[in-house]
Amino acid sequence: MPRILVIDDEKSIRNTLREILEYEKYTVDDACDGVEGLRLAGEQKYDVILCDIKMPRMDGIEALTRLQEISDTPVVMISGHGTIETAVEAIRKGAYDYIAKPLDLNRLLVTLRNAMDKSLLVAETRFLKRRIGNANEMIGESEAMNQIREMIARVAVTDARVLITGENGTGKELVARQLHALSNRATAPFIEVNCAAIPAELIESNLFGHEKGSFTSAIKQHKGDFEQAHGGTLFLDEIGDMSLSAQSKVLRALQENKISRVGGEKEILVDVRIIAATNKNLKEEIRNKTFREDLYHRLSVIVIEVPPLSRRPDDIPLLVDHFIADFCAGQGKAKMDIDPEAIEKLKLINWTGNIRELRNVVERLVILCEGTITGNDVNRYAI
Repeated sequence: MPRILVIDDEKSIRNTLREILEYEKYTVDDACDGVEGLRLAGEQKYDVILCDIKMPRMDGIEALTRLQEISDTPVVMISGHGTIETAVEAIRKGAYDYIAKPLDLNRLLVTLRNAMDKSLLVAETRFLKRRIGNANEMIGESEAMNQIREMIARVAVTDARVLITGENGTGKELVARQLHALSNRATAPFIEVNCAAIPAELIESNLFGHEKGSFTSAIKQHKGDFEQAHGGTLFLDEIGDMSLSAQSKVLRALQENKISRVGGEKEILVDVRIIAATNKNLKEEIRNKTFREDLYHRLSVIVIEVPPLSRRPDDIPLLVDHFIADFCAGQGKAKMDIDPEAIEKLKLINWTGNIRELRNVVERLVILCEGTITGNDVNRYAI
């Protein structure tokens, strides 16, 4: 049930608002002045705060300023002594709205609904930002992880091409996103291409775009990934699976900083930073003649190897704690505890799928377990 805080020095106003709002299925708390209102707002989460302007000890404008320091709850100012200047000042200082007394019931209820919609939107935005931040966070304090962080910090500010190597599920994409986020191109696009997921006959169209009519299904002009990433970063994931034909065109684009769309003759200048990743041994692929040696040397100005989880077992407790917090927050429940025995059992598992596999197992434990996650739970659901 939505909770409203009413701050007003007139008892009759507080009683009237309580009666009206409780009839409308709101839970209502009230305070006789700004000082008491601040105390309640610090102890309880409210969906909307209604605050009078003329009050003893602390007036409404000061209370508004103080409330914004401790909460992002929308504040609606109410006053029977207001002027246009007062209303403008209240809005300028961050009030959601201003309603003059005597209060119009319909306007009040509409304002409350709109303010609660804003409150919900703010909460959702904060949650999504936290989830996005968590999704891109590099977890671990092992020597290997610290070396990767140091390399990222040194390389990110340059435009050097980077080749990221490592097994599936180790977090190669995360390294690429960190390189972009810390670069001078951070505000420009980050375009990811999964070279293994695109059919060979479509990879060139995806990368370089195509002109209308260049092939049967080309019903309109399409800008490719190189153009879309102009000014930013193009992440070529699983580049070891790219066809030799596409490799030759990528090499030309890197050499000349320009491309041509499929079916087009016009050359288009592109400014992109290339980051590539692979789980394959590209030197072995070169010997097998499935990967171009000249492209390898273009891509591998800087090589960052992301170690498998088996080489950083001491990071498992941090990763598990991070995943538990993330999944519990996503399910809207208090963070679960995990006992030391369970952690030790997780550290002994051979994580062939690396962090991706560990993440899936932790999600399973959060969903299926109740209370503290135990060693028996790990035996039952993870091993």
